[in-house]
Amino acid sequence: MMNLSSEEKSLPQKISEDIIELILEENLQPGDKLPNETILSERLNAGRSSVREAMKLLASRNIVTIRQGSGTYIASSPGMVEDPLGFTFIGNKQKLINDLLEVRFLLEPSIAAMAATHADEKDIKKITALCDEVEKLLKTHKDHTQKDIEFHTAIAMSSKNVVVPRLIPVINSSIPLFVETTGGTLHDETIETHREIADAIASHDPLRAQDAMYLHLVYNRKRIQMIEK
Repeated sequence: MMNLSSEEKSLPQKISEDIIELILEENLQPGDKLPNETILSERLNAGRSSVREAMKLLASRNIVTIRQGSGTYIASSPGMVEDPLGFTFIGNKQKLINDLLEVRFLLEPSIAAMAATHADEKDIKKITALCDEVEKLLKTHKDHTQKDIEFHTAIAMSSKNVVVPRLIPVINSSIPLFVETTGGTLHDETIETHREIADAIASHDPLRAQDAMYLHLVYNRKRIQMIEK
């Protein structure tokens, strides 16, 4: 890991790292309020203006949210920015869709297998409920994008692997692009493959979950290739 030596780091950078340590030590959770500037200055033995600059750095990294007149809070997904992989700047959206799908083939079948191994009752309930919601939205021709994202996110979280949730942006960035490209029309295969994935995870059957996710992605690829022709 190429870290700057401490001499090369600015004072606000050093203080921002101290604040992260404090967040971890205090076990602060998303939505929790941080101590105010005065308290932090005293605890970290730093000037208030340096603490303020450090907070701005943390806000830019989506670790904290600064609410004017209210205080500073832990961000809802600390450290995970909106577009961490810079997909906004990839001009060729068609290539981006295909390349994202390729990467999802590498990741998601294995993630589904992990979920089938490690998901607890609460996870299974959530995955099944989201599967039902996506189905309902598809059948009533309503936008299912958000619930689809939540379905795939719930599967990733059920893997109980600390790295996998950090890969969620790869999956989530592609879903709106897929829905947009395919016109978000009703597809029985989406309903069927989602249901098969959810059932396999609920049955704690890793191989079946892996195959179901693979088929789901194959189906997505077919739809995209048909549109490209």
